[in-house]
Amino acid sequence: MIKIIGFFTPWFLYAIITLLHYFLPARRMEGYVRDARTGKLLRYRLNGRLVLIVCIVLWFVLGYLGWVPYNWLYTVRWYSVAGACTFGLIYSLLSVLPFEPTGRGLPADLFLGRLENPQYIKSRIDAKMWLYMIGAIMLQLNVLAFVAHRVMVFGDVPRGIWLCAVMLSYFVWDYMTFEKVHLYTYDLFAERLGFKLGFGCLTFYPYFYPIALWTAVELPDPGTSLWLLVLFAIVFFAGWSLARGANMQKYFFKTEPERVFLGISPKTISDGNHTLLVNGFWGLSRHINYLGEVLMGIGIALSVGYPGIFWVWLYPLYYILLLGTRQMDDDKRCRAKYGNLWDDYKKEVRYRIIPGLY
Repeated sequence: MIKIIGFFTPWFLYAIITLLHYFLPARRMEGYVRDARTGKLLRYRLNGRLVLIVCIVLWFVLGYLGWVPYNWLYTVRWYSVAGACTFGLIYSLLSVLPFEPTGRGLPADLFLGRLENPQYIKSRIDAKMWLYMIGAIMLQLNVLAFVAHRVMVFGDVPRGIWLCAVMLSYFVWDYMTFEKVHLYTYDLFAERLGFKLGFGCLTFYPYFYPIALWTAVELPDPGTSLWLLVLFAIVFFAGWSLARGANMQKYFFKTEPERVFLGISPKTISDGNHTLLVNGFWGLSRHINYLGEVLMGIGIALSVGYPGIFWVWLYPLYYILLLGTRQMDDDKRCRAKYGNLWDDYKKEVRYRIIPGLY
């Protein structure tokens, strides 16, 4: 019975998160993406942070009452992964197969998707924002359950495990706090909805991102010194500063082009039709936010205190692969969109991701 319940645990949680998203109050905002049929800016209901808070409170209350153990998601983790994989696969197939092919072939359509920006139930739920919310909240619940397991079974939590949990939780809280900023990111305006986003957010995101905790939560305390933990935290927050700073600068440039951000007045180049930002974070490299994401992953991998175990490095290695290929795709898309202006931009901002190196 525990196998069956564990298998359907993510299905139940995804349903609860969806209902909370649908019924709880939300901000209505216009984004950057336009409806392909009407040409109007898409509107979004954003309440991810509120849904996250309610889910954490429910987790605590259910555990406090003894109805669901605090470490339930750890206890059934492998059955839960199987259930999430099944759910993610079904959703991805239903999001692709019934719709018009793009001409790239079925394998590419299955992975990259056919629909650009689907919305459900009279636009109350945007598919992409819903997927990212599901993945982030499930990630947070997994992190809480893993730490609770350490406390319940071993009676202690190594400082590195605490740090890892704090950084992952900060990652989730930051995303939910700045939901509106992500309406202007690559995923929303350049990607379609297929296996990459559907399965990725429903399965990969919530279960793969905490792989360092999976690896180390039951291992002995490695006794990592405090100064090393501080250094790992600095790496993480340096990465966060680059990623969040770049995304915020882009957001303000898109919404308030003349606004000064962190004392940085926008410097641009233009061909009369398009304008590109070439200073501040976006003067360091063309994808400085990607460097920030990788540094955050490195900080998380190091925090648990087992750098010699390969598994803890899978998260930052995944980011290097994902963002490296995305950078190449984005450069091609921008070259096609901006033409000669993009060539001028590359002269202004020479480096792709790592300033002075790449």
